[in-house]
Amino acid sequence: MAVRYLIVDDEPPGRTNLRLAMKAHAGWQLVGECEGTADARAVLASQEVDVVFLDVQMPLESGLVLARELSRLREPPLIVFVTAYSAHAIEAFEVHALDYLLKPLDDARLAQAVERCAAMLGGRQRAAYGAALRDYAAAGADDAGDATRRVDHINVRSVGRIERIAIDDICWIESAGNYAQLHLPGRTVLHRITLNGMAALLPPGAFLRVHRGAIVRRDQIARLDSSGDATWRLHLRCGGAVAVSERYLDAVKAAM
Repeated sequence: MAVRYLIVDDEPPGRTNLRLAMKAHAGWQLVGECEGTADARAVLASQEVDVVFLDVQMPLESGLVLARELSRLREPPLIVFVTAYSAHAIEAFEVHALDYLLKPLDDARLAQAVERCAAMLGGRQRAAYGAALRDYAAAGADDAGDATRRVDHINVRSVGRIERIAIDDICWIESAGNYAQLHLPGRTVLHRITLNGMAALLPPGAFLRVHRGAIVRRDQIARLDSSGDATWRLHLRCGGAVAVSERYLDAVKAAM
């Protein structure tokens, strides 16, 4: 079955470039090109659309306004945000497991977004996606895409699905390059966000930094051991064990 997509971009070259690039992806059917949110609303009201390529910065009305409206639908179309914004806005999209394309368009990155959308649609994940989009809207995204304030749960994207994880279920977090590895009871999950980015989302006072690369939930702290060679290890109630650096040792002792 064809994937029906809509392009919303106020710049004609942007619409043309995307339309031509999408010709490389079989099974994708263009239902319309819109230069603004008003035209997009008309198309969305009259036709079934699976995916919207939505420009963020447009002169009459931001694409984020339309995204907020679509987030209220029970099963909204998937949105691939198209933006010229940099790191802060991108982090906001990634925190909420939303996809994006940077201008100027990169064919490899477009192919990745197309593949992700197809997997999401194939896995019937529109309801989960809708929840993630509502979280993004509820977090107060402004026209710069700033929606990274503290939350009580996060949306983690894996192949073909989005999983909602409560912050209260996280025992501890460690850095894994550009990812944060979330340690949950009985399993771990990788989330595409830096450890510092993840720290900014956590409720004040609930977590404690114990190492440059590790943050633990305070109520998980069980025991602090020293090996006798000035190295310390924190044992958690969930069964985890985390190295404690000298920089954070006093704070850990105070927390205990």
